[in-house]
Amino acid sequence: MNQREIYITEFDLARLRDVLRARTSVGARDRDHLESLENELDRAHVVDPSAVPHDVVTMNSQVRIEDVETGAENVYTLVFPSDAGIQEKKLSILAPIGTALLGARAGETVDWPVPAGVRTVRIKEVLYQPEAAGDYHL
Repeated sequence: MNQREIYITEFDLARLRDVLRARTSVGARDRDHLESLENELDRAHVVDPSAVPHDVVTMNSQVRIEDVETGAENVYTLVFPSDAGIQEKKLSILAPIGTALLGARAGETVDWPVPAGVRTVRIKEVLYQPEAAGDYHL
């Protein structure tokens, strides 16, 4: 994963750590990915919600992404696992693409491993960010 600045609120950090603890305690089969998310959280800058840059993907942000290889664009919302649903275009933070998107800024590209290698998307636009909208506890 790219070594970029990651900003996260204390509220989201606490919720994500709870999710990780719950998954780790039940012996989740995707332990490598859980460790990857844990590493991202460990290096994140914990900030007040009002201090999160408006173009950063945070929890519950809606983003337009472009597949670098195909040019296909999609809009997704980054959510906690209990809210995920591909039909609603809600990506779990525990999915590899979800972890890759967390903390990315508009204009950046992010990579994540897939069985065939590595996939790359560009963050075209952050359409909605809770912190920018003043919605601090979704």
